[in-house]
Amino acid sequence: MLDTVKYIIGSAGPSGFGSKSTAEQVTADLRSIIAIITGATSGIGAETARVLAKRGARLVLPARSVKAAEDAKARIASECPHSEIIVMPLDLSSLNSVRNFVAQFHSLGLPLHLLINNAGKFAHEHAISEDGVEMTFATNYLGHFLLTKLLLKKMVETAEESGVQGRIVNVSSSIHGWFSGDAISYLALISRNKSHYDATRAYALSKLANVFHTKELARRLKQMGANVTVNCVHPGIVRTRLTREREGLLTDLVFFLASKLLKTIPQAAATTCYVATHPRLFDVSGKYFADCNETSTSKLGSNSKEASRIWAASEFIISRGPKAAFDLLKHLEL
Repeated sequence: MLDTVKYIIGSAGPSGFGSKSTAEQVTADLRSIIAIITGATSGIGAETARVLAKRGARLVLPARSVKAAEDAKARIASECPHSEIIVMPLDLSSLNSVRNFVAQFHSLGLPLHLLINNAGKFAHEHAISEDGVEMTFATNYLGHFLLTKLLLKKMVETAEESGVQGRIVNVSSSIHGWFSGDAISYLALISRNKSHYDATRAYALSKLANVFHTKELARRLKQMGANVTVNCVHPGIVRTRLTREREGLLTDLVFFLASKLLKTIPQAAATTCYVATHPRLFDVSGKYFADCNETSTSKLGSNSKEASRIWAASEFIISRGPKAAFDLLKHLEL
C-alpha cells in the first residue's frame, strides 16, 4: 500500500527520481554518444529518441517502416535542428533483417556507445515469424538477442577506444512476473500449435526473456572484462500504440479506471533514459529498474539457471532453427 502511495504522488527514491520524473529531468549533455534505439517511431521509444537528440546524442533509428522512422526524424529535427539522425530498415521479427541491419550499420564505420532495445509488440492474434518462432517472442526478444550479439564487439571496441562505458538497455515490463512454468516448453508449444496461444502469457514470456537476457549477458560481460553494462527496465503503465490491436470499450474502460496509475509518455521514458545515461549507474550491470530506481524482478526472473537455458535456446534457434533447438533442448538439462 505504501509503495502504491509513493508511486501515485511521485515520491523520489534513492536515485533522487521517482514515478513522476520525466526523461528530460533525468538526462544531461550527451554530445559524445552514438545510440541505436529500436522502436523509436512512436510512444516511449520516440520520446527516448527526442530527449537523447535534444541532449546532443547522435542517433540511429532502425524501423520496419522507414517512412515512420523518417517522420520521427522530422519531428525531432523540427525541435532540434542540429540533431544527427540516421534512419535504417529493420524488422526485428526477421533474423535475416537483423543481420542485414548490422552489416549496414558496420559499413558506416561508426562507433557505438549505447544500444536501447525498446521495440515491443503485443500480438492478440497468433502468428509465426519467417524463422518459425512465435511472433511476439521473435519481435520482443529474439530479434533483440541477435541484434545485441552482433553489435557487442563494436560496443566493446568503442568503450576501449573512447574510454566511455558502453550501455545496453533492455525494455522489459513488470508483466514478466505474470509468466509461470517452463519458458522453453511454452515457447515450443506456441511456436508449433496455435490452440495453446494466449496473447498475455506470450507477451509475459517475451518480457521475462528480456530479463533473463539482461542477467546472463551481464554475467558474460563481467567475465569478459568488457567496459559495457546491461540493465533492464519497466517503463510503467502508459497508453501507447502497443495496445493498438486491443482497442475497444473494455480496453478504454480499464485504462480509464487505472488512470491514476498511468504515466505520461515523458514519464514512461524516464527510466530508460536514466538507466541509459545517468552517471550514477557507472559499472551497474545486470539490474532491473522501475521509476528510475533499482527494484526486484519476479522470483523466476532472478533464476540464473533459467537465464542460462534461455540463452542456450536462443543460440540454438539463431544458428540451427527452432525445430532443431526445441527438439534438442527438451532433452537437455541446461
